[in-house]
Amino acid sequence: MPKLAAFRSNSVIYFNGDVADKVYVLQSGRVSLNYTDIENGKDIHEVIERGEFFGVKSSLGHYPREENAVVLQDASVLAFTVPEFEQFASSNTRIILKMLKVFSNQLRRIHGQVENLMENQTSVNPENGLFRAGEYYLRNRLYSQARYVFGRYLTYYPAGRMAEQAGRFLEAAETALTRYGDGKGPAPLAGSQAGRPDTEPQAATAPRPQAQAALTDVAKDYYNAVSLFSQGKHQDALKEFKRIMDASGDDGEYGPKAAFDLGRCLYALSQWDATIRHFTGIIQSTPRHPDMADILFMMGQAWEKKGDNERAAGFYKKVLSMPGDEDSSARIKARKAMNAMGGA
Repeated sequence: MPKLAAFRSNSVIYFNGDVADKVYVLQSGRVSLNYTDIENGKDIHEVIERGEFFGVKSSLGHYPREENAVVLQDASVLAFTVPEFEQFASSNTRIILKMLKVFSNQLRRIHGQVENLMENQTSVNPENGLFRAGEYYLRNRLYSQARYVFGRYLTYYPAGRMAEQAGRFLEAAETALTRYGDGKGPAPLAGSQAGRPDTEPQAATAPRPQAQAALTDVAKDYYNAVSLFSQGKHQDALKEFKRIMDASGDDGEYGPKAAFDLGRCLYALSQWDATIRHFTGIIQSTPRHPDMADILFMMGQAWEKKGDNERAAGFYKKVLSMPGDEDSSARIKARKAMNAMGGA
């Protein structure tokens, strides 16, 4: 039988990339499915109304979630396992027809997007496309994504015709992320020509020292290690992050970043004890680490994986008690984890 679950406003039912093993039907409240349009990179917010189901495609197709399901207003949902939903749908003609209508509309939209991409593929080369993606993120104050994309640009095209501009934009993204956080502060490219297909980048002056550092070998090594992690090559990424830590120490620009990502690798490799020991070392040596909220959350996750929910809850509560943005990713995940354990 399907189970009834309650979610508070601003909580997250599931995240993009989560294992898809449940189909949901909204009984009350409001839920938004948030994802990025594959054609234009815009953020889409699809509001689910009462009686509608969601999470169907990824669950029936056995692939990870492709969106974040965010609760806009206190919600009650029915959670079906895949076999339960298949049995329910097979005896309900209205549900089958509704599914066919939704999937048909989505397929038509995707077909049109693919056609547009095919028509435009000759006009956008990979270098321009990567640079424009970074501009889009920076213009929309998605500083962490902009930092990553411009870092990748400088790794792949260190002598590219937009390298100096990419270095300056990388510096701008890092500064804004540290000072304001994602989604806040000024939009560095607001009102500019960024993102226009036929626009050349603005004339670039000599990059400042921090932008020049983006072209160093350690920067390239770091972003290559991040790329390995994103590809699921966690063991290879761990070795690279370890090498960067040994070379940079705690005082270098990339040493603390590599230390955090090394912990992510240990967690991804299911090495719970090693994850806890590593992050405990960071807490002791670098108590003001910029990723401290995420470090505490991942320690909670590791303890939960070990079956110690009491210790896990202690770390989640630490995340929630930290000053900062109430809607930060770490806080959202910590609230979700507490809710899953039946905590307040």
